[in-house]
Amino acid sequence: MMRSEAITENVCERGRAWSEPPEAARPAVDIFFENGISMSRKAFAVVSIVLAISVSGPAVLAEVRPHALFSDNMVVQQGVPINVWGTARAGERVSVKLGRQEASATADSAGNWSVKLDAMKPGQPLSMTIAGENTVTFKNVAVGEVWVASGQSNMQWPVKASTNADKEIADADHPGIRLFTVPRVVAGKPRTDVQGNWVVCSPQTVGDFSAVAYFFGRDLHKAIKVPVGVINTSWGGTPAEAWTSMAVLESEPGLTSIVDSWDARFKKYPAAVEAHIAAYGKAVREWLKSADSAEAAGTPIAPPPKADFPGDPRTNPHRPAGLYNAMIHPLLPFGIKGAIWYQGESNAGRAFQYRTLFAAMIRNWRKEWGLGDFPFLFVQLAPYQREPANPPPGTWPELREAQLLTMLNVPNTAMAVITDVGEEKDIHPKAKQPVGARLALAARALGYGEKIEYSGPIYKEMKRDGSKIVLSFDHLGGGLVAKNGPLKGFTIAGADQKFVDAQGEIVGDTVVVSSPEVTEPAAVRYGWTNCPVVNLWNKADLPASPFRTDDWPMVTAGK
Repeated sequence: MMRSEAITENVCERGRAWSEPPEAARPAVDIFFENGISMSRKAFAVVSIVLAISVSGPAVLAEVRPHALFSDNMVVQQGVPINVWGTARAGERVSVKLGRQEASATADSAGNWSVKLDAMKPGQPLSMTIAGENTVTFKNVAVGEVWVASGQSNMQWPVKASTNADKEIADADHPGIRLFTVPRVVAGKPRTDVQGNWVVCSPQTVGDFSAVAYFFGRDLHKAIKVPVGVINTSWGGTPAEAWTSMAVLESEPGLTSIVDSWDARFKKYPAAVEAHIAAYGKAVREWLKSADSAEAAGTPIAPPPKADFPGDPRTNPHRPAGLYNAMIHPLLPFGIKGAIWYQGESNAGRAFQYRTLFAAMIRNWRKEWGLGDFPFLFVQLAPYQREPANPPPGTWPELREAQLLTMLNVPNTAMAVITDVGEEKDIHPKAKQPVGARLALAARALGYGEKIEYSGPIYKEMKRDGSKIVLSFDHLGGGLVAKNGPLKGFTIAGADQKFVDAQGEIVGDTVVVSSPEVTEPAAVRYGWTNCPVVNLWNKADLPASPFRTDDWPMVTAGK
């Protein structure tokens, strides 16, 4: 079999099923031998043995090994059965004791075991003892509220890089808050464990933790006065499909194109590697000749060419289901109260598709966790990259609309609007405190039943009144407010779909919009730019979401 055929046979099965790296290194080694690059066969054999040992992984251990989510300082979710699981020798009897409860199970033929303890009320500190042929004891265990924090870079963004970081870190002495960070890993198939451990929130531990997750947890802990655990599982620059299971992507109408596109990338990769190897071999041969000439002439020898292989799509964090497999699935079935999410920038170019994708991802997580429609709270995209005058509609307002529609159509969801927090020239706004605070308000309302306003005004309906359009809203929060001056950010258009700046006026619980340039208005938009300048709020001090009253064609439709 030809070398290229062997590679293709090994790696061209549907890419999402691959679990081992391509055999791309072997042809490169062959090139070195074929072209006289010196490495003894004996030395190479030794290297090969070492590599084989490292790839095979650590020896299978017989002792009881709990899942990484079980460690000192952990928080387990109150009010729901407590799942505890791990590995041991096949057939080994394992017991778990937490407080006054104890349960046991026998490891199956694969060495997996799990027990379920009864729901408990909030409290700390406790100890958890897991015993089989060996005994493991975890201390300072708390029963409280557990939230998963996920998304891309604005969720990953650390406390130490946020506004007033030094003071925030110095003040972060909160032993009732516990933090767990999931390492950033991609996987082709669902995994069952992660690395990591719980740490008590302190000035020594909080700096590298997600700022949004920390500020959310801090405000929530202050409000509900029970221990709070936050699991940060986020990765900058990643799209929502990476956080969604392959089964959902393959079965959901409108999402199969994502899978098909990546299948094509997987199939092209071996040929790209072969082409690179050929080009690299040629470059090495040319370098050897020039090096010989330079040495003969007594001149400096240029550095050898770099073997920068094409990026492996299997290790790409954009890989569909890749982060779900490695960073969400391993958390199942650890008890949680809900999830917070800050993502969307990487999907803005496909905002119309995001309407389907985001809702499907939420349903996916809820189904797999088996805890019902737990609260799922997310952040609407901040303002970024102001357009020139009279621009065509951008993609970011369409992504914000997809997020708004998710809140309106998917039960038990809420959206934190941050039109006041963005930075025109920085996709990472540093002020994460308001983001965490608004998510915490939503958690208190949806998760804990507090009768508080948790959202800014949300567009409900429009009525035409002559040359004006009258807008009404939900989430009035005691009344509408134009913050810091006259209303800004409204545009209006007639049937020609040409929008112009408009005047907005608060009249009771409505906003009346008009322009002398449009005598027969058909639609109004608010904040419909990448970087909106807007100021409609409610008296609960929360900003209104950008919106449009029309359903005219979108820039991202079909993408």
